[in-house]
Amino acid sequence: MVHFITWNVDPELFNIDIGTFNLAIRWYGLLFAMAFVFGYIIMKHIFSYEKVPEKLLDQLATYMIIATVIGARLGHTLFYEPDYYLSHPLEILKIWKGGLASHGAAIGIILALILFARKNKRSFWWVIDRVVIVVALGGVLIRTGNLMNSEIYGKPSELPWAFVFLRDNTVPRHPTQIYEALSYLLIFIYLYFHYKSTKGKPKPAFLTGMFLILVFAARFFIEFLKEPQVGFEQSMALNMGQLLSIPFVVAGLVMVFWPSKP
Repeated sequence: MVHFITWNVDPELFNIDIGTFNLAIRWYGLLFAMAFVFGYIIMKHIFSYEKVPEKLLDQLATYMIIATVIGARLGHTLFYEPDYYLSHPLEILKIWKGGLASHGAAIGIILALILFARKNKRSFWWVIDRVVIVVALGGVLIRTGNLMNSEIYGKPSELPWAFVFLRDNTVPRHPTQIYEALSYLLIFIYLYFHYKSTKGKPKPAFLTGMFLILVFAARFFIEFLKEPQVGFEQSMALNMGQLLSIPFVVAGLVMVFWPSKP
C-alpha cells in the first residue's frame, strides 16, 4: 500500500478579531518578511567583513524591499494575467490577494540596484554579487510560504513523498514548492561559501552569473512537474515560467563564460 503525505495546514498563523477590526497574520506574509530580516543580517555581516559603512546597508535594504514587492507584483500581473489586471488596474494594488512572480522581482531588483550603485558611486557588480546571495535564501522562505498556502503545487504523482493538499483536492501531487526551496537552499550555500572562499573578493559578475544559471535552470526543470498557474498555459509546450527563465540563464552564461569580464 502506497502512503502519501497529507497536508492541510491553515494558511493563517493567527487572526486578531476585535469588533470591526480584523487582522489575519498568514504564514506566507511572515516568511516573506523573514526573507528580508535574514537577508539584512547576512548583508550586515558582509558589509562589516568588507568594512563598508552600515548606513549604506539601510539604504540598500529600502531599495530591495520596494523593488521586490513592486517587481514581483507587476511581473505576475503583466506576465500571467495581463487582460484581467489591465482591465482592473486597482486590483494590482491588492497584493494580499496573491500573485507574485519571481521573474518580475528579478527585473525589479536589477533596476533598483543600478540606481543604488549610481547614487552611491559603487560598482554595480560589487553590489549585485553580494545581493544575490541573500536573494537565494529569500527564495527558500518564499517557496516555503507557498507550501503553507497549499499553492503552486505539482502534477499528480505516486511517489511516496507526494503531498495530498486537502485544501484543494485529494490527489497526491509533487510538492514542487519543496523541490524549489531545497534547490534555492543549496544555491545559497554554494554562493555564500564561494564568497567566503575568495575572502570577500569574488570575480566581478561571477556570483551573479552563477545565481542566474542555477536558480532559473532549477526553475525551468521543476516547471515540468508543476500544474499550469493560469489557463493560457494549458496549450503551451513550455509554460510562461520556463519561457521567462531562458533569457536569465543565457545572461548568466554570458557573465560566467564571456572572455572579457565586466
